[in-house]
Amino acid sequence: MQRLLDVLFSGLSLLLLSPLLIPIVVVLKFSGEGEVFFLQERVGKNGKLFKLYKFATMLKDSPNIGSGTVTMKGDPRVLPVGRFLRKTKINELPQLLNVFLGDMSIVGPRPQAERCFNAFPDDMQKIIIKVKPGLSGIGPIVFRGEEDILAGHAGSLDFYDQVIAPYKGMVEAWYVDHQTLRVYFSVIAVTVWVVLFPNSDLVWRAFDGLPVPPDELKSALNHSG
Repeated sequence: MQRLLDVLFSGLSLLLLSPLLIPIVVVLKFSGEGEVFFLQERVGKNGKLFKLYKFATMLKDSPNIGSGTVTMKGDPRVLPVGRFLRKTKINELPQLLNVFLGDMSIVGPRPQAERCFNAFPDDMQKIIIKVKPGLSGIGPIVFRGEEDILAGHAGSLDFYDQVIAPYKGMVEAWYVDHQTLRVYFSVIAVTVWVVLFPNSDLVWRAFDGLPVPPDELKSALNHSG
């Protein structure tokens, strides 16, 4: 049933969004480095790697520059048009192609680059790869302000590995253990809500029983517990 919904939603979305997507393709082609799509290997179901589609928002060689696959707030590798696309999350829309082709689902754990995936605890990794990664999910909602969180720490990569990754792994594993069609539709609804109201704490009320964040993350994640 979920695969049927994925094909239906992704195909319909690509059709309805084409008046927006086509002009973006043209703008990207004639700005920045002339690249339209950024393809990067991500870890999928059963640990299989696949090529993730995004609109190009950063320099072509970004994974080999600076902080690699971890993006910081104000990252100098981000191109001018890319800042707008990233802020509005429009850069994520080409992942609808990944959903339609079967690499991803509309809802699931965030598709991670190998470096970030390997920062998850081993037991969390084994759970997360049981399902397809998602265009949205509880993890992406909870960590929608990740760049801002990292900006407040001098040792950003260490903070990611030691604090963010272990907790993010717990959240993604929680989704895998609790996935149902109700959760599927709830994630879609909450995603739309937090796009409109970025400071909302609705995720904590919509999904009762989510792992409690460590003290270092509670305020940044709008967790009032």
